[in-house]
Amino acid sequence: MAILGRRLESDGFRVVRFGYPSTSEPIEALVDSLAAEVGRCCGAHPGTAHFVTHSMGGVLVRVYLARQPQPHGGRVVMLSPPNQGSEIVDTFSESPLLRSFLGPAGTRLGTDAAGIASQLPPIRFSVGVIAGDRSMSPLGSWLIPGPDDGKVGVGRTKLDGAADFIVLPATHTFIMNRADVAEEVAHFLRQGRFGHTSP
Repeated sequence: MAILGRRLESDGFRVVRFGYPSTSEPIEALVDSLAAEVGRCCGAHPGTAHFVTHSMGGVLVRVYLARQPQPHGGRVVMLSPPNQGSEIVDTFSESPLLRSFLGPAGTRLGTDAAGIASQLPPIRFSVGVIAGDRSMSPLGSWLIPGPDDGKVGVGRTKLDGAADFIVLPATHTFIMNRADVAEEVAHFLRQGRFGHTSP
């Protein structure tokens, strides 16, 4: 997220990047770390912070904000989030190799009722979702029905109640490095909607 962070800083935003050990810690521990980071960076005004997430980071923010007693006043932009889980996790859920690669958090991103995404309450914050529809993963795309970014199907990124949703010609791994994505993120954080009309 470093390139996107620099672009947002040059656009006038104060940026704090939060990294997390996604392959070694469960979701609850990652969310606790996120809460501590928000406390450090935002002090007495955590409700005014914006969040920009990639992939599983969107699910972590949903869990974090669901824990808060009041609706969140800031805005959220999610890039390629598995908001409705991932068919790849479904397919390889019993694979020791996948479990070691995804870690305890990633293995909870299935599409069924046991997946964390299906257990979260309705959102209480303004969110825009940017999905990608280009893939560098033939196997991933073969497993995912419909348009996808190699890891997450476009349809699986959608979130009920989202303020806006667009699809850009981006891959899962590099969506955050695109200049047009940075422009759309900044536009949503300021306006509560994207500036581009998805094809």
